[in-house]
Amino acid sequence: MAVKITKETYLNWYESMLLMRKFEERAGQLYGQQKIRGFCHLYIGQEAVVAGAMSILRKEDGMITAYRDHAHAIAKGVTPNAVMAELFGKATGCSKGKGGSMHMFDAECNFFGGHGIVGGQIPLGAGIAFAEQYKGTDNVCVCYMGDGAVRQGALNETFNMAMLWKLPVIFICENNGYAMGTSVSRTTNMTDIYKIGLGFDMPCAPVDGMSCEAVHGAMDEAIDRARRGDGPTFLEIKTYRYKGHSMSDPAKYRSKDEVEDYKQKDPIEQVKATILKKKYADEKWLEEIEAKIKDIVEESVKFAEESPYPEVSELYTDVYVQSDYPYIMD
Repeated sequence: MAVKITKETYLNWYESMLLMRKFEERAGQLYGQQKIRGFCHLYIGQEAVVAGAMSILRKEDGMITAYRDHAHAIAKGVTPNAVMAELFGKATGCSKGKGGSMHMFDAECNFFGGHGIVGGQIPLGAGIAFAEQYKGTDNVCVCYMGDGAVRQGALNETFNMAMLWKLPVIFICENNGYAMGTSVSRTTNMTDIYKIGLGFDMPCAPVDGMSCEAVHGAMDEAIDRARRGDGPTFLEIKTYRYKGHSMSDPAKYRSKDEVEDYKQKDPIEQVKATILKKKYADEKWLEEIEAKIKDIVEESVKFAEESPYPEVSELYTDVYVQSDYPYIMD
């Protein structure tokens, strides 16, 4: 393992996952109060998928994902203030209040969305990786997708090009078992999604997405391969969302027992147990972190509530990209 798991790794995992969890819980409450409107997809339960990757990634590496993107943005360095303001549709949001829940974006953090079109981010992820390869860097791009998005035709085209050109991209299927309300078993006879990679001779593997250690190990190997110039990897990270597909989903297509079974493997509780068992920290530290996270989340709410809405003139900005090339419209 190139990047070893240390005491600091566990402490960082706990703090970052707790921030994701508490932020999402608060967002859910605010949605119920109609302070957040439109679509809203919460990440509660899936935190280890991002936390385990971030302990390997560098700031210079790119990340792109689908519309369940709040936690990815925060983990990549977008401030909770900017994310919450975006949820509120405020001008101080990371997408200037124009994107909302599904379209977080921050170029300075190399976080490239947040995409509402199912599977639309897959070819874009390969494109970001191609740009890094073209520039001669050893940066990689991590491209997340859901288990429903792997049925899009663009995935096959992208996988083919990524392998042909040995692009430095790690494709991650966050398999939480349900594409909206449809289980994986109802959409395919091959429920081992990672095996899609075999058709392209792409290195691929299943990963326990409720374990930060498992995600860290798989990402360590995949990212090292990409930085060496040996091309992409496809990981099926098996995880679970405790809430519905979106805030409008009562999730009646699954049993309470199923949800409770997964909660017994909660990634935050697993990391917390390890911290206490190995005496990396005590209960006092855990309480201090929880208080710290609460303050950060509440500050983000205050920031969002006090921020202004975008001016009407903003409807006409950021529509086209200004360029020196004559064939690109200004």
